[in-house]
Amino acid sequence: MASEFSTDVLVIGGGPAGSAAATMLARQGWQVLLLERELFPREHVGESLLPASIPILEELGVLPAVEAQGFVKKLGATMVWGREREPWSWFFGETNRRNPHSYQVWRPTFDHLLLDNAAANGVEVRQGWRATEILLAPQSSHSLERPQSEGAVSQQSPGADASAPVVRCLDHNGLQRLIPARFVVDASGQNGLLGRQLDLRQWDESFRNLAVYAYYQGAERLPPPADTNIFIESYAHGWLWTIPLHTGQASVGAVVDQQIGEEQVRELGLERFLTDQLAEAPHTAGMLRNAQKVSGPFVVKDWSYACDNIAGDGYVLAGDAACFIDPLFSSGVHLALMSGVLAAAYATTALRNPEMGPAAAQVYAELYMKEYHHFREMVRLFYSSNRTVDSYFWEARRILEGQDGADSGLSPRASFIQAVAGQPPRGYERMVLERGAAPAAFAENVRAVEEDRIRRQSEIQGLLEPRNGQPPRILDSAPRLGPGVRVERKPVPGDGVFEWGYVLVTDGHPEGLPCSNLVARLATMVDGQTTVRQILTALASEAEPAQQEQLLGSVVTALQILYVDGTIAGL
Repeated sequence: MASEFSTDVLVIGGGPAGSAAATMLARQGWQVLLLERELFPREHVGESLLPASIPILEELGVLPAVEAQGFVKKLGATMVWGREREPWSWFFGETNRRNPHSYQVWRPTFDHLLLDNAAANGVEVRQGWRATEILLAPQSSHSLERPQSEGAVSQQSPGADASAPVVRCLDHNGLQRLIPARFVVDASGQNGLLGRQLDLRQWDESFRNLAVYAYYQGAERLPPPADTNIFIESYAHGWLWTIPLHTGQASVGAVVDQQIGEEQVRELGLERFLTDQLAEAPHTAGMLRNAQKVSGPFVVKDWSYACDNIAGDGYVLAGDAACFIDPLFSSGVHLALMSGVLAAAYATTALRNPEMGPAAAQVYAELYMKEYHHFREMVRLFYSSNRTVDSYFWEARRILEGQDGADSGLSPRASFIQAVAGQPPRGYERMVLERGAAPAAFAENVRAVEEDRIRRQSEIQGLLEPRNGQPPRILDSAPRLGPGVRVERKPVPGDGVFEWGYVLVTDGHPEGLPCSNLVARLATMVDGQTTVRQILTALASEAEPAQQEQLLGSVVTALQILYVDGTIAGL
């Protein structure tokens, strides 16, 4: 694609978020330049993937290459957590039949596959190039990729737009360059180039943690069928992970309180600190009794955060550059891949349809932060449900206990809805109830919501069944929407771009759940006075005769789903 800029889109960072965004943008025909400060393969922690990432890898076209690597297939998780000190397991296949497994990946190889896939899709990848600043304000003097020495003043290049974003960077020779672009994707990871530059990052005081990890050869695995699971063991000072890798190594790390961890690391050193943590976790220590450490230990700050304004005029933040959540649920790669794909859709939308840009930016932020907050609420819930040990670490993190969600400003029911309702089945919430000591308010609301759904399902089935040769009674009912439920027109994700569509705004989906035109039309007709018979008659009159029978069946099915989940409050 011809362009008056140095590039259409400049992506900063070659991790999963940057590679995903760059790949999807190149597929839309944009000229994409990706700057990665390191040389791949490079070391990175975070080896355990979620099944939710599998469809994204498939969309990126990289799944066959991932499968060919022989990575360990992850079937679920095994934990020492909740009320008991003995390990217990849950498996993805219990709640996810389409993708009953994910992978335990070796990140240097996995990330390299994603970056190579971006290059294969037409992205220009420059490794060893480090972005140092993003200039979003109009610049009176910048040149197209012209090397500069410190203090040098460059001249305006013909054809360059003075209002375009400009990225200041150091090339692989250490020379400073200024590269204009029509759009910038900041996927710079926890370095958070733009987030720090604009002071967008808001730290989450609930999860001020520190992680120290290393790699071991010869670690024992769990007994089958849990032998490929991630193993998580809670202990007095936090929790430990053990992840089996196809290399024969195991990734082992301790997550502890940041302040206490930093003090002890300074006093003991990393090696002694990690050894001491492992000694306090009997199951993990047993798995490592014949193992040898082959690299590490390393330390990373796992203090959670989220940025404000993660999408704006000419820029978008993706992956860890936008937010980071406690690693308990191995959500990092999933959030990175998901946000990369959505960031590319926003960039394409903003470039092709500037008038839709602000609305698409808001939807991108809503979708990304909804997924982020889902994991955050589940981590909070899991921390509050652990009763295997009593210590400062756990008391400080039992946030929900005895507070009924008051710390977040939410009622117990609203907390439950945000944590569980409207989400794809993951199994986490069931494990909290079955194995943990969940806050009483949460457990009560789980039961209340589930009992309400069962009652509604039974009730509408009765209304749908003809009796004594008479038409189903539902035809004479007048459905009404729940409080606050409404239809809105807003951008929704399409094929690599945001498109105008309709969403249903509900308690479980305050950002709006995309729906078909039929469901949107149906929802606008549900007013508590118009009967189902009248709704069906009106909709049939708007359809072609050949489509009427199928339409009526679709309407009845939609009414049933909307009633069971509470979108329709009553009939």
